[in-house]
Amino acid sequence: MQYRPNSVQLENKKMTDEQQLLVPIDQYLKAGIHIGTKFKTKYMEQFIYKSRPDGLFVLNLQKIDERIGIAAKFLAQYEPEDILVVCRRENGWKPVKMFGKLTGVKVFAGRYPPGILTNPNLDNFMEVKVILVVDAWPDRNAINDALRVGIPVVALCDTNNQANNIDLVIPCNNKGKKSLGLLFYILTTEYMREKGMLPRNKELDVGVEDFVEL
Repeated sequence: MQYRPNSVQLENKKMTDEQQLLVPIDQYLKAGIHIGTKFKTKYMEQFIYKSRPDGLFVLNLQKIDERIGIAAKFLAQYEPEDILVVCRRENGWKPVKMFGKLTGVKVFAGRYPPGILTNPNLDNFMEVKVILVVDAWPDRNAINDALRVGIPVVALCDTNNQANNIDLVIPCNNKGKKSLGLLFYILTTEYMREKGMLPRNKELDVGVEDFVEL
C-alpha cells in the first residue's frame, strides 16, 4: 500500500521547510525571486522547478535559498575590502550600493571598463580577492578581468545565463527590482552575521524596501 501524507503532515512539512529558509517563503514569492525567463541554458536546468503556461521558467526556491546561504559563507571568508560587487544593470544599483554601505564591500555600479583589476596605471585600479557580478552577460568585462588575475567569481544567474568561468552560481531573477532588493538584503544580513558584524538574533537596521530601486 502506497503511503500518502495527510494535509496536516503536508502543512507541518511546509512549516519545517519555511523554518529552514533564510526568509519566509511568502517574502520570496512576493519579490518574484524565482521567476525566470522564457529561455534556459543547459547548466541552469538543475535549478529550474517547472515551466509556466506562459513559457516562463520557474526556479526552485529552496535551491535559491541554499545558494544564497552558501554564497554568504563563501564571501565571509574574505574581508570587505577584498570583495568587489559589479552591476551594470540599473535595477541593481541601489541594492549593491546598500550592500556596500552596510558591509564595507567595494561596489562598481554602472558600465565596468576593462582593466580596473588588471591595469595599475588606471586611476580607478583596485586589488581584490573575489568578485560578485549581478549578471554574467552585461558584467562580462569584470569576469574577464577576474580570470586574468586569477580570482574567483560569484554570479547571480537567471535561467538564460551561461555559467562559463563562474565559480559559484546563485540562481535567481537577476533582472527585477524587488528580486534584487530582497536578494541583497538577505546577502547583507547573512554576510554580516557570518563576519560577526551583526548578532545572530538581530535584524538589519534597514528594511528590504531600502534595497529596492524606485
